[in-house]
Amino acid sequence: MNTSPSTPTTDDTEEKKAAAAAPAATDVTKKAGPAEAAAPDAVAPDVTAMDVAATDAAAEDGLETDLEPDPYDEAEAAAKSGVGTGAAAVVAAGLGVISLSGAWTGRVAAERETLLGQIKTAGGGSASQQISEIYGDAWHSTALVNGVFALLALLVGVFVLVRPSFGTPALHPQAGWVRSVAVAGIALGVLGVLISVGMYLDLFVSMPSAAG
Repeated sequence: MNTSPSTPTTDDTEEKKAAAAAPAATDVTKKAGPAEAAAPDAVAPDVTAMDVAATDAAAEDGLETDLEPDPYDEAEAAAKSGVGTGAAAVVAAGLGVISLSGAWTGRVAAERETLLGQIKTAGGGSASQQISEIYGDAWHSTALVNGVFALLALLVGVFVLVRPSFGTPALHPQAGWVRSVAVAGIALGVLGVLISVGMYLDLFVSMPSAAG
């Protein structure tokens, strides 16, 4: 009886080698799978970061474009502001001139007081009363009207000078000619107020008396 161990054949040896190689290939596939799956994820963050960076850059460019002032809007706002303050300065100077030279409203007020005085003294009255009612009231009415114009000139001129300090700051400084005209209106207004006060209080020319 032959008890010696049988020698494995070549076919059996090849089958064993194939069986041993199969698990190894499976392990390699399992190990390679996560790496391959992770590869797209590793690339995706880079692409996403680039897209986000590009979007942020575009948004910043758009924001800078929106915040950049429009030169045409600035010029239009400056023109409107200059027109308003310039007109007010001219009005102040005109009111100052009127307060010194007299206005038709002052003449109308004086004529009205003269008429009222004549009506009051038509039935008789002393000379002093006639002077006061006919001449004095008309003189004082003229002084009062001129004083009102002078006060308006003073107020408007001051408003023009202090306007840049209040409200929305102007984009451009106030023009030099506007300040000059406003100062002229203030000077004429102050002079007109002083003259009107002197006229109303009879400081420059005294009222005529019946004895004189």
